Amino acid sequence: MSQIHPTALISPSAQIDETAIIGPYCIIGDEVSIGPHTVLHRHVVVTKLTRIGAHNQFYQFASVGEDPQDLKYAGERTWLEIGDHNTIREACSLHRGTAQDSELTKIGSHNLLMVNTHVAHDCVIGDHNVLANNVGVAGHVTIGSHTIIGGNSGIHQFCTVDDYSLVGGASLILKDVAAFTMVSGNPAKAHGLNIEGMRRKDWSKETIDVLRQAYRTIFRSGLTTVQALEVLQGELLSQEPKVQLLIDSLQKSRRGVVR
Repeated sequence: MSQIHPTALISPSAQIDETAIIGPYCIIGDEVSIGPHTVLHRHVVVTKLTRIGAHNQFYQFASVGEDPQDLKYAGERTWLEIGDHNTIREACSLHRGTAQDSELTKIGSHNLLMVNTHVAHDCVIGDHNVLANNVGVAGHVTIGSHTIIGGNSGIHQFCTVDDYSLVGGASLILKDVAAFTMVSGNPAKAHGLNIEGMRRKDWSKETIDVLRQAYRTIFRSGLTTVQALEVLQGELLSQEPKVQLLIDSLQKSRRGVVR
């Protein structure tokens, strides 16, 4: 049987794996599913219509699967999905999607959301990310994988923060953050590549050197975006496949990238 504390309140329609642990004073609402070995430590609320995977940890006062803060929302059935091996620390708030848009907020696996992180409606967050204390992620934001978002930072709605990037603390993101780049400030500006993050992943000097050249081509050469893409798609991509992530950042951007 699931290890459910007697003070917890569980909806009859909730599905809880027999290896999950539901701590004191937790509330689990309608049509919630909780996967194997996930732990709700204490005082966690999972409102409704939420699918949670395996080996997650939720700390006290986390609010999970609540209605979106969207004036268009009118009570429709919308969802929050959370993957595996995530750590959701104290007082985080994770909202469901809105029916007029994607109907889904989705968080991947192996993420750390520190104290008081807010993830709004219709966001998509990848894997292996760290969102530090008090990060605010507005609606319709996309965060890739292997990113770090510094504490007290805010991300404007419809922005993208791409793979392997780093956002400095107390930054305001108003445009898209290209893959591999390090940005900070209010409003944020680009300050180079996330070199330390690359070294921690044991990427070779040759790989880093090609990505440096790609960064200079985009941000320091004076070329237009079209001209920079031609350079990246030619010789640089043939030298290093990871350059494709920078190409994707430029081609997919709807708001323009932080420069």
